[in-house]
Amino acid sequence: MLFNSLEFLVFLPIVLVVYYALAHRAQNIWLLLASYGFYGAWDYRFLSLIAISTVVDYFVALAISESNDESRRKRFLLLSLFTNLGILGFFKYFDFFIGSLAELLATIGFQVHMPTLRIVLPVGISFYTFQTLSYTIDVYRRQMEPTRDFGSFALFVAYFPQLVAGPIERARNLLPRIEAPRVVSWPAIGIGVELILIGFLKKVGIADSLAPLVDTRFLYPSKASGADLLVAGYLFAFQIYCDFSGYSDIARGVSKLFGVDLMRNFEQPYLSRSITEFWRRWHISLSTWLRDYLYIPLGGNRHGVRQTYRNLMLTMLLGGLWHGAAWTFVVWGGLHGLYLSLHKLMISRTNIRLPALLGGLLTFHAVVLSWIFFRSPDFAHAWDFLMGILTWQPATAEVSPLDWTSPRLIILLASIILIDSLQRRSGRHAVFIDWPWWLRGFSYATLVIIILTLGGFGGQVPFIYFQF
Repeated sequence: MLFNSLEFLVFLPIVLVVYYALAHRAQNIWLLLASYGFYGAWDYRFLSLIAISTVVDYFVALAISESNDESRRKRFLLLSLFTNLGILGFFKYFDFFIGSLAELLATIGFQVHMPTLRIVLPVGISFYTFQTLSYTIDVYRRQMEPTRDFGSFALFVAYFPQLVAGPIERARNLLPRIEAPRVVSWPAIGIGVELILIGFLKKVGIADSLAPLVDTRFLYPSKASGADLLVAGYLFAFQIYCDFSGYSDIARGVSKLFGVDLMRNFEQPYLSRSITEFWRRWHISLSTWLRDYLYIPLGGNRHGVRQTYRNLMLTMLLGGLWHGAAWTFVVWGGLHGLYLSLHKLMISRTNIRLPALLGGLLTFHAVVLSWIFFRSPDFAHAWDFLMGILTWQPATAEVSPLDWTSPRLIILLASIILIDSLQRRSGRHAVFIDWPWWLRGFSYATLVIIILTLGGFGGQVPFIYFQF
């Protein structure tokens, strides 16, 4: 079920009406059933994977907490790691590594037929796997006590507003909100509705409108002009930001209606003045997860400069692979590892501080360059895309020129730049909530008009991060 679907617009009010009529314990049971129904609407068979992770990590965490034998605690932690990463690795990476091994053997003269299984990737598996893993790791580190309420833990794993594309919540933040009684106030509902509206503007209004323009040029880069490819690179940067942050806004807004606060996952990342700042503002729940459960355990910056750069590269390479089973994602992660290492080298060795505007422009364009590999289906397409820009190639007849000066495109991009600027200045994502009622109403009406008149309603476009 998609947030931007008619089914969800029917599903959510029904869930809310019943939810508000129940007491706390019954609310959690109802939300758990609704969450399983939400996920099962896509493919009920994969509910078994969520159930396996839930059962294993619930009992593993209890066993870890109750034992003082370090070797026993480690064995239970390894059980959680092998179960969750085993499921993730099989469904997401089995075909990828089999195919890569066959290609490697072919390059050295061995033609080996290694059939793939054509495994269907369960939606959101990377997100809920990382979320439940953080729980057992935190219990192992004695940073939190495990819950003994199985229903609350099951809801933590399957909570539908953020189940399939985050944010990746930590148990020590989300579980207490699930276990405690919740009161939903009218101001909270107002904030929730505003976040949902902004999320729909980003997703349906902007991202879905840009999708067909971007898709054509990334699928056929050799046929588009260099100017079109350059603009398409910029447009994809806006598309993926609006698509993913739009999902996060809707998730946070929907959750707010249930009285549960989710963490911010984006903080106007394209206004960052350095690549380090960018990663503090882009997909915050993943970047902090990688920092706390991968970069720091590898050694972080505690063992000298070379080890720091190695740890940065390993973290970002694995972060790239987390996004998808393709070498293009690894290159994307490697580029960001290189960017972060160069930035750390620059500030530690030269003490150079670039002016804010110059730093922002360099950061944005470095990110756009990396997005070309992220979006391209393979290296051949990425290479054609880059060479098309560098050689400023002419377009062929098959691809019509992109009208990047169209009023529709200008209005859509200006609206997100304006909202991001207001959010950055105010420090709040619900920027209109404290405005006078007449100005707030006018702003909401404007957003709705933009969505309905300029939005991409050519068909339900899945959220980009559903594939991860």
